[in-house]
Amino acid sequence: MIELIPAIDIIGGQCVRLTKGDYQQKTVYSDSPAEMAAGFEQIGFKRLHVVDLDGAKSKHIVNNQVLQQITTATRLTVDFGGGIKTDEDIAKAFDGGASMVTVGSIAVTQPDLFMGWLRKYGADRLILGADVRNGKISINGWKDDSTEDLLPFLRKYIDAGVRNVLCTEISKDGTLAGPAIDLYREVMAAYPQLHLIASGGVSSIDDIRALDAAGIPAVVFGKAIYEGKIDLKELAREYGIS
Repeated sequence: MIELIPAIDIIGGQCVRLTKGDYQQKTVYSDSPAEMAAGFEQIGFKRLHVVDLDGAKSKHIVNNQVLQQITTATRLTVDFGGGIKTDEDIAKAFDGGASMVTVGSIAVTQPDLFMGWLRKYGADRLILGADVRNGKISINGWKDDSTEDLLPFLRKYIDAGVRNVLCTEISKDGTLAGPAIDLYREVMAAYPQLHLIASGGVSSIDDIRALDAAGIPAVVFGKAIYEGKIDLKELAREYGIS
């Protein structure tokens, strides 16, 4: 059964969502990410994906205090990403209570540093972020596209021990247009052992059912929650998390 992971994206200490990663297309949903997280926990969710969008843009962690508020207020297993560029950043994320971190840009720009973190913290605590636009890995808060193609990029890190990958199809993110199921199927066909976390475009429980039917191990979703497109209590009952 697919693992369900609600998302909280943070700008200026607020819970927000962007459309296609565009900082100019921002909607604020809550002034208290910690209260939002506690609500997810109350329903029965065990995992939470938190993104420091200020950090992703600034290239260093910005909202670590918000992370700490979330991990203090809840017992959720939090994976945290956005702005993790240095040893100090990743230590700050773990010190803030994150159980796992998601790292993408550094895996492209400084692969030796990423490999050092993989060895130091282990594959269970490190999620490889693979954000895709036009078939290429995107970096630095989706502001820049690299020359890396998705499947070869994943291959070199899977061979090195990576087991968890968060893959976002940027053209789908925040659009409520449905997830890129064909892309995720392609990844799972190439690397069936992977714990793939799909992200982007989820608009309904039917989308989650379709990802589950396609054999995708996990899904991150946010805007569909905040826009009232998904009844979380119904979802919790269907997937046995309440």
